[in-house]
Amino acid sequence: MLNLEGVATARTCNGVNRRDFVQVGALGTIGLGLPQWLRAAEQGLVDRSKDNKSCILIFNLGAPSQLDTFDMKPHAPAEVRGPFRPISTSADGVQISEILPKHAEIADKIAFVRSCFHRGAAVHDSGWQIMQTGRLFSGGIETPHVGSAVWYLRGPRGDLPPHVVLPETMGRGGGNSPNGQAGGFLGKAYDPFALMADPSQPSFRVPDLVPPESLPVARVNRRRKMREAVEASVRAFETSEATKLMDEHFETAYRLMTSPQARDAFDLSKETSAVRERYGMNRFGQCCLLARRLVEAGVRFVTINTFLTVFDEITWDIHGSKPFTSIEGMRDVVAPMYDQAYSALITDLDQRGMLPDTLVANLAEFGRTPKVNPAGGRDHWPQCFTVYFAGGGVRGGQVVGASDPIGAVPDDRPVEPAEIISTILYGLGFKLTEHLPGPAGRPFPIVDSGFREISELF
Repeated sequence: MLNLEGVATARTCNGVNRRDFVQVGALGTIGLGLPQWLRAAEQGLVDRSKDNKSCILIFNLGAPSQLDTFDMKPHAPAEVRGPFRPISTSADGVQISEILPKHAEIADKIAFVRSCFHRGAAVHDSGWQIMQTGRLFSGGIETPHVGSAVWYLRGPRGDLPPHVVLPETMGRGGGNSPNGQAGGFLGKAYDPFALMADPSQPSFRVPDLVPPESLPVARVNRRRKMREAVEASVRAFETSEATKLMDEHFETAYRLMTSPQARDAFDLSKETSAVRERYGMNRFGQCCLLARRLVEAGVRFVTINTFLTVFDEITWDIHGSKPFTSIEGMRDVVAPMYDQAYSALITDLDQRGMLPDTLVANLAEFGRTPKVNPAGGRDHWPQCFTVYFAGGGVRGGQVVGASDPIGAVPDDRPVEPAEIISTILYGLGFKLTEHLPGPAGRPFPIVDSGFREISELF
């Protein structure tokens, strides 16, 4: 971001202050340019009459095993059913795995969809694309993340970015393909704001939303000084990318950067120790708490990545041998952390009266193989898996669809990714006939023709 109040010292060969140049780059990390961010929102098809709904999308990177979590097969052969037993829940007739006891306590608020599948390759990258956009990328066309589509169609509320990814966008999945967490053909102006920090760390702050130390909290002549600093700093590179900051949106962007509303939303120190510990003092737990704060403050769409990669940490990717995770690692590390944070989030939203207007969607790129592999794990399986929803008008305590006796394929009510994305958009109040400005300026439907929401959920 530009230093709008400080005094320039060292300069580059272009005459630009080195510190200012670095800070311009820092500003660009918020949606790749705050003025672009605001201008893009103004150009969207904004409908202020549907302004009260928000979504928290939890993406379970690595892909949980449906057979060991939400779609157990206790009567199947041992190599299919795995080592865990099912337990009863607060939802009549619904059982889930013993490794998720806190989910069981709030299952009356959750709707499980056990018959999901997709036609993409059994690789992480393809699953990430198709499950977050509703489409598999082809022909060089990247479809925007559903949160970016929401951004385009609705714009921001107040001074907050419409779409935030916590703690940061996911990495590559081994195929070196786009992961679907971007603005796609809408442009980089619709890329989400990525936190790029671990909110569980004591030193956590959001640098791009904190003004430089030289900037007073209030300054009567701020507007005049800002213009003077802009004129002095950017005259030498008027045709550069940075000049895009110097338009009619600059002052509005400046307000967003220094907004008390934005800073307060990201400030976890305002939560009591008891609340923070209820979510879990780990990265995912604090991201869930931060998501609640952001939605409460007015952010429309928050995406939480449970993990960032499948290679360097224990995740849902339970192939059974290093560098991946074992079933025991899922039981002892992943499931307890995830179970605690998710149940705290749903309970917190409910107690605050926010759950009816906050759709919480839990997705993954695929499921796991019906049979345990020789390493004691399970491999990739897009042919059948479970996703689930809570809040936002969803009727909890139910199961939609069913898999076959070994959890290999849908046996009843098959559900495709486009229907899942349609469900999210429908829950936020969108008409599924709305369009985005697609490649070459052609109208692009937000969901493909013939796909609708999972109506049984509402």
